[in-house]
Amino acid sequence: MSDELTGRTAADLAALLRGGAVSAAEAMDAHLRRIEAVNPAVNAVVDLQAERAIAGARAADEHRSAGGRLGPLHGLPVAHKDLIPARGFRFTQGSTLHAERVAEVDHVVVERMQAAGAISVGKTNVPEFGLGSHSFNAVYGVTRNPWDLSRTAGGSSGGAGAALAARMLPLADGSDTGGSLRNPASFCGVTALRPSPGTVPSWPDAHPFGRLSVKGPMGRDVADVALLLSVLTGGDPRAPLSVGLPGAVPSTAGVPGLPAIPGLTPENGEAPDPSPGRPLRVAWTPDLAGLATVASEVTEALIPVVERAADALGWEIAIDCPDLRPALESFRVQRALQMEATLGPLEREHPGLLKDDAVWNLEQGRRLTGSDVAAMLRAQAGIQERMREFFGRYDLLLSPACQVAPFPVEERYPRAIDGAEMANYLDWMTLPAAITGTACPAMSLPAAFTAGTRLPVGLQVVGPFRQERQLLGHAWQLEQVLREGDPSLGWAPQIPEGTICDPFPEIH
Repeated sequence: MSDELTGRTAADLAALLRGGAVSAAEAMDAHLRRIEAVNPAVNAVVDLQAERAIAGARAADEHRSAGGRLGPLHGLPVAHKDLIPARGFRFTQGSTLHAERVAEVDHVVVERMQAAGAISVGKTNVPEFGLGSHSFNAVYGVTRNPWDLSRTAGGSSGGAGAALAARMLPLADGSDTGGSLRNPASFCGVTALRPSPGTVPSWPDAHPFGRLSVKGPMGRDVADVALLLSVLTGGDPRAPLSVGLPGAVPSTAGVPGLPAIPGLTPENGEAPDPSPGRPLRVAWTPDLAGLATVASEVTEALIPVVERAADALGWEIAIDCPDLRPALESFRVQRALQMEATLGPLEREHPGLLKDDAVWNLEQGRRLTGSDVAAMLRAQAGIQERMREFFGRYDLLLSPACQVAPFPVEERYPRAIDGAEMANYLDWMTLPAAITGTACPAMSLPAAFTAGTRLPVGLQVVGPFRQERQLLGHAWQLEQVLREGDPSLGWAPQIPEGTICDPFPEIH
């Protein structure tokens, strides 16, 4: 029963819980057993509070028995990324400076998940302050990839991605600045959505008017991501840039009480055609028109997948990409500013206690001039117009989600890709960072495996600004074709029970 429950998607399990076929206590017991069995190897879930979770599950069952209203996430076990506070859980942000801090408030993401019926069991591991797409820190150690325990799970939502892939959790929240949802989704073979800025509110937030960092959903498939997004989206007066999705929040269809996949019509399950009578127009770029260096094993895995999907779905596909150099430069300036705004005071108070990558990025922010910031603002205006024009010609943009496959846990970041040297810890994430600079919503879908090593490779699907509903609908169609081609997508190999890995390997 435990394996059967932990192997279900969040949407499937939620339907069983709401219908009464499975109790919240049974679902919680299955997932806690799974965490106990595999987390010593993966190290994805941290500050696990099992007794609190069991009590929450019992309360959820009592609420159901009393005829209480059931939210769309009723009874689902979840854990929250350790970059956001969840009341009563440790809130370390992967830093020894906050190793013993316990959160006294809930982030709005936690509020909304719990209000929808989810039961919090713990936190998910991150890099120090979320910096770098490899989840290791001096508080909890490194998170390993369930597909290959010698490899990274990515980051900064690496604990969330690994917990989903290892079936420790059915659903997880994450955040994304330069790829922190999309990178671990690609590495762990799960699904994630980076929404447009403001779609998911963020509070408390040290940088409330920033446009780079967003909160978003992760799951095992598109339906799970849509389910969590339906709970998270919508304005909040404490989050000044937050807005609602265009149109109504996803309606219920199929399973009573569960949101339909946004962008799909309940009648036939098909994505709405933005221009009736014509096929979808899709642009594909393996490297953002040469802007990013992408490992050959990644592009070689994805090219046949894209071709097969285009044939199956009748897409009009072209190799094309807008010039995203201004988007990338805008990202780099905004990130440096954000680093100085959020971590600058902490670094001055505790010199020498932040990791080298953080200090390097902080110094970049301190060296910025007024002219640099003005150029960034002009670039933002230009890229918005460029993307609006581009999505006047195309419905979707496809690319690799990440430039490399999962690399060894002992490496801080890839120093070279196919012989091309990476100058710093950001260069190997140029591709998702440039998409961040467009402010467009982007997903990572499990799409393929590398030849030989059989490591997961994600396909990035980008849609027009604030068109998450349409993007999710098209991604759902694409997912059907991908999984027909390889049914093993999204299912990590079994980790032998009793496997224990060193959480603190030497990382260089």
